[in-house]
Amino acid sequence: MFPLKDKWILITGASSGFGAAAGRAFAAHGARLLLGARRLERLQQVAAEARQAGAPEAHAHVLDVRQTASVEAFVNWARSRISPRQPADARLDVLINNAGGAHGLDPVAQGKDEDWEAMLQINVLGILRMTRAALPLMERNPGSTIINVGSLAGHVAYEGGAAYCAAKAGERQITRALRLELNGTGIRVCSVDPGMAETEFSLVRFKGDAARAQQVYAGTQPLTAEDIAEILVWVASRPPHVNIDELLVKPTDQAAIHKVHRRPA
Repeated sequence: MFPLKDKWILITGASSGFGAAAGRAFAAHGARLLLGARRLERLQQVAAEARQAGAPEAHAHVLDVRQTASVEAFVNWARSRISPRQPADARLDVLINNAGGAHGLDPVAQGKDEDWEAMLQINVLGILRMTRAALPLMERNPGSTIINVGSLAGHVAYEGGAAYCAAKAGERQITRALRLELNGTGIRVCSVDPGMAETEFSLVRFKGDAARAQQVYAGTQPLTAEDIAEILVWVASRPPHVNIDELLVKPTDQAAIHKVHRRPA
């Protein structure tokens, strides 16, 4: 394992789910954290947990990846945290583009513009904005890593998932294009693509309907946020000459997007 101690890790969507778990997991290895999300109070709680877990520094700042001005303000803030005296010399070691999510499960015929636009803004344009803004902190730092959190949905389509599947397929192609564009810089570009994982994902998708969200996982043992966080740490801690291009991970109960083993209640 390549040491992560004192490395600077920037995580978007860090107020819950994969992002919050990743903050705690990287903290346990002594990394320094820059955490962004829209829910500042929850984000500050994650930062406190990360410091308790071993992070020498864990900073929180509001971030909305749907807004260019918010992204740019966040990265300028991150620069000042990494190198307070010489911000121009700031170096970022790991960027985790985790902010994402699905909105609704309507077929195209009943789809809503606001749901489609939210998914494309967060999952596609959000990654582009964050990466564009953060790259100047990484271009002179060979061995630094961009990890985009994708989804099994980026590999396989399903009914009601047209916009979300398109968005996650977009994330996958952005990752591939970046890998070509950054070849020769020493920056690694990776995609970690989970299958069924129990976080706030379904609760957000179904707009707070907890009973419907719970049905998604009924009778199964899904992945947890901590499972994915452990994988993110592993990807980031490979030796600088090793790039994990794409890592697809599913729970054992999920053989495919439509093939899920469910136990009787």
